[in-house]
Amino acid sequence: MSVKQRQDDQQAFLLHTHPYSETSLILDVFSRDHGRLALLARGARRPRSALRGVLIGFQRLELGWFGGGEVKTLAKAEWMGGLPLLTGRCLLLGYYLNELLQKLLPREDAHPSLFDAYGEALAALAGDGADAPELRRFEKSLLKEIGYGLSLDREADGTPIRPDRRYLYLVERGAVAAQENDGLPSLAGKTLLDLEADDYRDPRTLAESKLLMRQLLAHHLNGHVLQSRRVFMDLQEL
Repeated sequence: MSVKQRQDDQQAFLLHTHPYSETSLILDVFSRDHGRLALLARGARRPRSALRGVLIGFQRLELGWFGGGEVKTLAKAEWMGGLPLLTGRCLLLGYYLNELLQKLLPREDAHPSLFDAYGEALAALAGDGADAPELRRFEKSLLKEIGYGLSLDREADGTPIRPDRRYLYLVERGAVAAQENDGLPSLAGKTLLDLEADDYRDPRTLAESKLLMRQLLAHHLNGHVLQSRRVFMDLQEL
């Protein structure tokens, strides 16, 4: 077996699993050095499989795999520890992060800085930190990594953003000054500058930045509905 086909000691997070045959699983993992991968975990569904207690979501894993096809074969998996388990609201938010990665990241495209941002977001959620700032930081990092980084301190024509003005953020252009009679939803210049600086102390910034990121992500998701968001909305209604 060639060195290129075999990978060992790779840091990764498990994003999703689905059954394969009666005893195995297909894993969707996000690795630091190789991006998203599909791995076949043979025998992982057997009651006595050593993998059953290791393949846990939202936990840093050390994986090894081999194979040159679209689906590699898992050779080893070890739990690296260090993160409390997510529960309640934070568990749903973790699923939201995973869905974004699954739907927006191509396979086998490494994004080490995004991997680190994901780990930091999970650590903050597990530590009962304020979740909104962590989500916005991760969403910004994700958009940047897939080639749609945000320009938040200048208008589309290069004019500096003014905190006292209202702006529209156009997906293909960036920020443009809002007009009083255009009837379109706008946001404060201060919100854009706060989002650039990752400063979410202002309640208006929290609310407007959430709406902006939802608008931008919906565009890049091309109409795909996030199941985690739907579940979260259903629970809020209950």
